[in-house]
Amino acid sequence: MKRTFQSFVIYTLVLALALTSFGTASLANQTNTPLAEIMGEIDTKSSAPTTVIVELEEESIVEAKHKGKNQTKQNLKAKRDQVKNKVLKDTTSSKIGQEYEYIFSGFAVELKGNEIPNLLTIPGVKAIYPDVEYKTTTIDEGFMIEEDAYSPAMLDSAPHIGSNDAWDAGFTGEGVTVAVIDTGVDYTHPDLAHAFGDYKGWDFVDNNDDPQETPPGDPRGRQTNHGTHVAGTVAANGLIKGVAPDATLLGYRVLGPGGSGTTENVVAGIERAVQDGADVMNLSLGNSLNNPDWATSIALDWAMAEGVVAVTSNGNSGPNNWTVGSPGTSREAISVGATRLPYEVYSADISTSSDQEFDSAKVMGFSTVEELLALDGEEFEFVYAGLGAASDFNNLDVDGKIALIVRGEYPFVEKAENAKAAGAVGAIIFNNVDGAMPEVPGMAVPTIMLSNADGVAMREGVKDGFNTVSFSIEFDKMVGETVADFSSRGPVMDTWMIKPDVSAPGVNITSTVPTHQADNPHGYAALQGTSMAAPHVAGAAALILEANPNWGVDTVKASLMNTAENLYDANGNLYPHNTQGAGSIRVLDAIETKTLITPGSHSFGVFSKKKGKQTERQHFTIHNLSNERKAYSFDVKFEKGAEAIKVNTSKNLRVQPNKTQKINFNVQVDASKLDSGYYPGTIVVSDGTNSFEVPTILFVQEPDYPRITSLAYNTNPATGDLVGSAYVPGGAEELDFWVYTETLSSPVGGAFVDTNIAAGYYDFTYDLTINGEALAPGKYRLVAFSTKAGKTDYSYGDVFTVE
Repeated sequence: MKRTFQSFVIYTLVLALALTSFGTASLANQTNTPLAEIMGEIDTKSSAPTTVIVELEEESIVEAKHKGKNQTKQNLKAKRDQVKNKVLKDTTSSKIGQEYEYIFSGFAVELKGNEIPNLLTIPGVKAIYPDVEYKTTTIDEGFMIEEDAYSPAMLDSAPHIGSNDAWDAGFTGEGVTVAVIDTGVDYTHPDLAHAFGDYKGWDFVDNNDDPQETPPGDPRGRQTNHGTHVAGTVAANGLIKGVAPDATLLGYRVLGPGGSGTTENVVAGIERAVQDGADVMNLSLGNSLNNPDWATSIALDWAMAEGVVAVTSNGNSGPNNWTVGSPGTSREAISVGATRLPYEVYSADISTSSDQEFDSAKVMGFSTVEELLALDGEEFEFVYAGLGAASDFNNLDVDGKIALIVRGEYPFVEKAENAKAAGAVGAIIFNNVDGAMPEVPGMAVPTIMLSNADGVAMREGVKDGFNTVSFSIEFDKMVGETVADFSSRGPVMDTWMIKPDVSAPGVNITSTVPTHQADNPHGYAALQGTSMAAPHVAGAAALILEANPNWGVDTVKASLMNTAENLYDANGNLYPHNTQGAGSIRVLDAIETKTLITPGSHSFGVFSKKKGKQTERQHFTIHNLSNERKAYSFDVKFEKGAEAIKVNTSKNLRVQPNKTQKINFNVQVDASKLDSGYYPGTIVVSDGTNSFEVPTILFVQEPDYPRITSLAYNTNPATGDLVGSAYVPGGAEELDFWVYTETLSSPVGGAFVDTNIAAGYYDFTYDLTINGEALAPGKYRLVAFSTKAGKTDYSYGDVFTVE
């Protein structure tokens, strides 16, 4: 059967490592020793140095404490040393890296990939995790803004979530310590220096006590500014004013040059921040692994158990569901999606002197309304500027003209910046593939976007003399706060939890960045991503803890979720829970709430009974924080499937002043009457005056998770075969591999197919033939189609070459 892409949604998992999984079945027949579990994709066939995270069976100090067990550093070190010594003995060239004991029990080790199986039978080893890459969750490099363009009032996002109101009420974050686990922080920035004491934090990249950002000219890679931008959103107090301007900051540099790092340092940063006494920690970083049990997520869960409010970005892989990545998948940490502040929408029509119509024209972004409207009714010459790199403008005259640019290679904002620097008054960016492009607020010049077909037609029209373009720009409507398209969506695999937990502004956020110039230290930039959303929540948590110092982490999380504002899209439709979480945070409402419902969201899991009814029990707790007895009523609404979903709970409940009460409820589902998939709902709790919404979700039969989430392979230099693995989260009835051209434009032919695949990693070797005939020399990609329960998804790998 010919495979085509039109009917399916692409789900890909981008990993920094080219990985294949190790199957433990062969070892199981060789020893009676229980095998440790490999979590993730690890290349065990290569002799190249590979770093992995080893988790021990011996519990960490925090885990043991919360399980009522006695654990000492001495005992844990002795157990760890036993395992380390055995690792060093059983491998030829291993090197121990970071060691963990407080919130995670284990260590990092570098060894040859083909020696990793030796670790699986070592007594005391619980699991092996790949040392996966983490990156900052920012979607572009942003643009710098001059110092004299600033006043504190220009930071719109903090006032939008109610920070100003909290300040007026006397809460500024004083006495609360926030750890920024990131690329480092420029603690010399004039807007941030007040927040740091003598101890600044720790640099896990260079292993010293100076967590400064990567400077320009570092031979290891690009300079960074991300952590400083995050820190400014939390606690800047100067030309820019952060959410909690009097909070104390600690910086932990776990991401190095270029803004990337690995699990090894991220876990170490979490552990040290907890030990250093942080009250709140912010991790605006992530990867694409939708799994709650990666080492980083485990570390965050235990950090929360120890009383540290952990805030993470949800990721920038939206708008499809199931795109949230670790550590946003953590069971306990507060995962944050990104929103765009209210904005004006303008429509755009463009035309040339040809008969061509450009129906796809839309406004992508602009710096000011005045600059956008300056194009209205005017005609300009346009010039094709390729990809819009700075070098593309070297020999072009675009002064006072429009730059026509194709999407690709460089961020949209950089293309607009380069056009402005060359003298252009506007830009038109057309897509390099089919499909839509995102709106990008804050572009340096007014920018119109076009489809690939319209852009190519406009570019080719120049050959026939059609080199001028006219604009018609009109105000369309005002749109309220909306979820950014790039913001990752839930739910989480295996735990089936709703993510994000809450949302916060993350589009076109202005904050501090380093200049590395002592005589010009005031650096500012506008960035966007869930990286920018998370520190709004971390700052809000600092304000909440100052106002309510006795609140625990669950209470802080619930206060933000219970009081969040519902968000609606540009057409007035309420966003699903897996898009917005509980909604956009409102910090003063969270501080002043008199009712708390914990936890702030519920998942009932999977209802898989095919005949008859299945009942699951859950509970939540009502906290009456007022000085009056309150009577609460409850209503549970599911958006669909109500005819087969029944919820039983108390109709009314009275809770005494400053008391808490547990509420039990049952959910009964007749799955035979419902289609497979997930069913979102809302628990509405009312005290007669105020209502509080608790998001909930349940799954029927086989959840609609992606049937395949990764495909990775390498060429075996000895045989020339492709050796790789695909990850099928729930298994597959059929796993069909096809060879495609390098650009994925057309199939070459079926490679091989397998059936009845178990859940997890599927290892394969492919001999580069189709129907017994060797592939012709050229460049190709392998595509895997996974089918289960009537649903098919696919994933494709990197380009491979046949000589």
